[in-house]
Amino acid sequence: MFGSKKIGFIGSGNMASVLIKGILKAGLVEEKSVFASDIDPEKLDNLKSDYGINTVFKDNKKVVENCDIIVLAVKPQIMNRILSEIDENLDSSKLVISIAAGISTEYIDSLTSNDLKIIRAMPNTPALIMEGATAICPGENVSEDDLMLSREIFSAVGVVVVVDETQMDAVTGLSGSGPAYIFMMIEALSDAGVKMGLSRNVSMKLAAQTVMGAAKLQIETGMHPGRLKDMVTSPGGTAIAGIHTLEQGALRTTLINAVENATLRSKELGKKNGR
Repeated sequence: MFGSKKIGFIGSGNMASVLIKGILKAGLVEEKSVFASDIDPEKLDNLKSDYGINTVFKDNKKVVENCDIIVLAVKPQIMNRILSEIDENLDSSKLVISIAAGISTEYIDSLTSNDLKIIRAMPNTPALIMEGATAICPGENVSEDDLMLSREIFSAVGVVVVVDETQMDAVTGLSGSGPAYIFMMIEALSDAGVKMGLSRNVSMKLAAQTVMGAAKLQIETGMHPGRLKDMVTSPGGTAIAGIHTLEQGALRTTLINAVENATLRSKELGKKNGR
């Protein structure tokens, strides 16, 4: 899909760095076909040193001029300024991908002069270790080839799903915020192990591996989590006793409420910022 296309990153923070690492490792592009700009010269020096890509200090226009795919990896609050700066260099031949939280394709389109091909993406933090979950949604002018190209980019750092833009707040509440919920669960399981006499190191290792192993088992088998849960529980056994306690504590209801409230908060922030 990439062919001779060049990809540029405006903003070179953690997620941009991860995506650059992922697409190079997957062999989607060569180093000479990747450009990045940032206001922090140290970040650019590190990217150039680590990956051998082209780096441009502050000159976002130069990135747009040289690239076919533009990834907007900047903070939402400066999106207006960035788009104003590069607007004259953007046209319908370029694919624009935004990973800025809460910024809609419609909002980007309203701040630019041409009818652009815009894709909005929400990767999550496990992308840092190439195990991310990314949801993407296409704007009005995006073709199937553009969508496939975007899938390739984010597949280099994990799993990708395509959703309608109206569902992006729910994505934020689930996979965007979800790692925080899981970290709390790992911490709580680890504390429980310590309470029951395990060392902190052993307890943390067992808790984290248990979460990872359970998730991997569900993904690889494709079985419903309820069926997998039943495989662990035996009549009158330890697991069902623990599950009874979790049900008394309303674990499932609490997690559902967490996702719901995070989704509603995402919607509130979007309205507040006019995006």
